[in-house]
Amino acid sequence: MAIIVTPYIPKTITVHLGTPDSSAENVTVPFRDYIKNVACSEIYPTWRLSALRANILAQVSFALNRVYTEFYPSQGYSFNITASTAYDQKYIHGRNIFDTISTLVDDLFTTYLRRPGFAEPLAASFCNGTTSTCDGLSQWGSEYMAQQGYDSVAILKHYYGSNLELVANAPIQDIQYSYPGVPLRRGDVSPEVRVAQIMINRISVAYPAIPKIWPVDGIFGPITEDAVREVQHVFNLVVDGIVGKSTWYMLVHLYTGILRLSELVSLGQTYFYLDFDYQESLQLGQRGESVSLLQYLLAVLAQFYLSIPDLTVDGIFGQETQAAVLALQQDADLPQTGVVDEATWEVITDRFLGIDRMVLTNPQFFPYQSPTSGEVTAQQLYDYLTVSPGQFPGFSLSLGDRDQERSFS
Repeated sequence: MAIIVTPYIPKTITVHLGTPDSSAENVTVPFRDYIKNVACSEIYPTWRLSALRANILAQVSFALNRVYTEFYPSQGYSFNITASTAYDQKYIHGRNIFDTISTLVDDLFTTYLRRPGFAEPLAASFCNGTTSTCDGLSQWGSEYMAQQGYDSVAILKHYYGSNLELVANAPIQDIQYSYPGVPLRRGDVSPEVRVAQIMINRISVAYPAIPKIWPVDGIFGPITEDAVREVQHVFNLVVDGIVGKSTWYMLVHLYTGILRLSELVSLGQTYFYLDFDYQESLQLGQRGESVSLLQYLLAVLAQFYLSIPDLTVDGIFGQETQAAVLALQQDADLPQTGVVDEATWEVITDRFLGIDRMVLTNPQFFPYQSPTSGEVTAQQLYDYLTVSPGQFPGFSLSLGDRDQERSFS
């Protein structure tokens, strides 16, 4: 039986009052007050109680997922979440709080959503459902369902699927970051070394140049040092073979990104029969199947090119998609127009097909067929990518009863 990591409710959360790279202020506020602010900024206190409860639970889970996966600290930022709706949830510092919402949050802020068998809180995306849509909860749609008599659990399962659990009364404590506090180096023997080995092995599935470590034993020997050096080389870090803070959080960032890749592999079945040939230019404001395919390809590339921001596959060419296109164009030394012309499309498809050919269809590194084969499932990928269960503050390496270690020799 593996050890289950129980996510906690942070006493406080640090919010960046702007987009991640802006010079906006950071504010640290009690987590309960943060959720009250978000709820008052995102939804209306006059809505039905079941709609309010569903939305608040989604907001709690989304914020906890950001904390639990160390989403921003793993990228070098000094905050846990932003106030920008382009990236996170709306937060208006100093705003007034509605009594109805305040009372509900007091009751719900220690409850979160997760998938059965997973420790981490669900990254419960949502949108208003009118001016924007997404693969998650529709805020106005939840109110409509509430008017039809649906309770909060039925609303949540409608949008996030029936395989959903509510975890209540999570413990409250100070935020604990995963970095051990001291660099890990050759000769060290510790649980933290084992965690680093697990992360490297999972990352190496997507980045085959990084050698796999076996056995995963918590001993920082020459094999582990070589793997660390290759990680540092691939991601332009100081190549010293030592897992310092920057290397550790690069591992965390890549490790949690692999979970996103598993979702995209499953989603890739949708695009197997679509034509990858260039058809027409795509730009801000367009909608449809061609935009969805573009977003899927960019979302896969974002897991391999850290300069490309992640994005939602919703068929709407909005600001998020434009930002990913601009990042791709900058990385490829193309004119930064934000418009997907033929040259941009060729770079996107060439890079995607390279990943598909060299990583996803290579049986040495990937035991299942390519996402474009339509046969691999997200669960199969997740099972393979999980080297073994483990535990450390910040995010989960545990899968409950799935405690079989997997050899990569």
